[in-house]
Amino acid sequence: MATIYHNPRCSKSRQALDILRANNVDIKVILYLKEPMSASELELVLTKLGMTPGQLIRRNETDFKDLALDAISVTEQQLFEAMLKHPILIERPIVVVDTKAVIGRPPENVLGLL
Repeated sequence: MATIYHNPRCSKSRQALDILRANNVDIKVILYLKEPMSASELELVLTKLGMTPGQLIRRNETDFKDLALDAISVTEQQLFEAMLKHPILIERPIVVVDTKAVIGRPPENVLGLL
C-alpha cells in the first residue's frame, strides 16, 4: 500500500499518481490541502524522507515570502509550524511506502519505492 499526499492541481502530483496506478499499486490518496497533516504525521513523513523542514518547504510559494520565512533568523521549528498551518508550503507530491518516502519530482522518483 502506498500513500500519496496529492494536490490534483499539480501536474507532477497527477503524473506520480498515474505512475502508481499504471503499476497496479494499492493507493491511499490524501488531499493534504483539504486534510492537513498533524504534527506527528509531518514529523513521520520528514523522518521517512530523511529531510528537514527546510528541505521540504516550497520556497517559491507566495506564502513563503508573505510569512517572511526566508529571513535568516527563521528556525527549522518555525518552518515546521508554518507547513502545518499552511500546507501549500509542503513540497509535493510525497509518496510513502512502508518505512520509506520520496518526493515525486520528477514523478519517476516513485518507481524507486515499488
